[in-house]
Amino acid sequence: MASEIFGNPSFTRFWTARSASGFAYHMTAVAIGWQVYDLTGSAFMLGLVGLVEFAPQFLLTLVVGQVADRFDRRRIAGVCQAVVALALLVLLAETVSGFLGLGGIFACVGLIGAARAFETPSLQALLPGLVSKESLPRMLAWSGSVWKTAMILGPAAGGLLFALGPGVVYGLGAVVYAVACATVLSIPRAVQATAPPGGLWSTALDGLRFIRSRPVIFGAISLDLFSVLLGGAVGLMPVFARDILAVGPGGLGALRAAPSLGALAMSLFLTRFPLSRRVGPIMFGAVAVFGLATIVFALSRSFPLSLAALTILGASDMVSVVIRATLIQIDTPDALRGRVSAVNAVFIGTSNQLGDFESGVLAALMGATGAVVFGGVGTLAVVALWIRFFPALARRDRLVPEAGPPG
Repeated sequence: MASEIFGNPSFTRFWTARSASGFAYHMTAVAIGWQVYDLTGSAFMLGLVGLVEFAPQFLLTLVVGQVADRFDRRRIAGVCQAVVALALLVLLAETVSGFLGLGGIFACVGLIGAARAFETPSLQALLPGLVSKESLPRMLAWSGSVWKTAMILGPAAGGLLFALGPGVVYGLGAVVYAVACATVLSIPRAVQATAPPGGLWSTALDGLRFIRSRPVIFGAISLDLFSVLLGGAVGLMPVFARDILAVGPGGLGALRAAPSLGALAMSLFLTRFPLSRRVGPIMFGAVAVFGLATIVFALSRSFPLSLAALTILGASDMVSVVIRATLIQIDTPDALRGRVSAVNAVFIGTSNQLGDFESGVLAALMGATGAVVFGGVGTLAVVALWIRFFPALARRDRLVPEAGPPG
């Protein structure tokens, strides 16, 4: 297994660049969230951070997939990482001089969201061209493990370094993003199927049509969308860290890192023992555990119990992530991967960033605890409904079908 992973220089550079950008993104997200909440004291404004980051991803959906299918995916990712580095340097300058204020912070968040709108589908579509189809599930699990390691170290570093000032976090984030940019551009260009010519609207909709025509893929993506949209608690973690658990910025970093710790442990397990049978029932079970762990976190007033609940939440989410990502990459033709990955990225962005906004709005109405409990219960309801709506996904046995058309 080690020779398969480390013996492929292109794949090594891929996961190095991806984990570096992930580390920088999650490190700076801690600083942005704490800074906004410290300036405003408003859960709604915390939710607005998620909305501002999500809006460009949604508005650019028709464009980003086509760009990823028509142009060099390495260069797209590299340019986007350079743009994020620039936005972080602006945030650094803002914290030093205060010339932008809260509106400037939100503008930088929007720019970061726009850059990630292009970066995410480009990286997702790049991976299958670097490894064999047979090794893809294992490589996805390994890539997920290093990504989750970055998501552990990033928030922890952000929380600790915030004590030195948010500018320190933004400056280091810009440097790490620059390293990610240089690394992804050093990947040798792989053979890439080119999207057929056509109008912007018709070809952009090809990805959505493809997903809609595959009940297994559509069910898996939409299950993740609605479960995380309802059950996500990340956007409200500054509230829990400061007002409920009273653990400060360092505790916020630990809370942000806990789901990634659980996800890392699970991804390493799946790298060693890949899922082979009953993947549909396993996915539904994992999402149900995600909902239950969300409820426990909401009701907890113990810092260790909160960390444990978030760790279990992250581990269960990782199972869903690996199954969904493998189904998409295996069942999608290369010429469509950019557009399908773009639609998938919007679904992920909707569940994460828009989920943060939804949590912020609910928290303003019913308090942070009530909002997160509501989300966990909603996730359990989604599981029950999706088993009925998508029986093909509930019955799916293998990730890679032995014969016949996918899903």
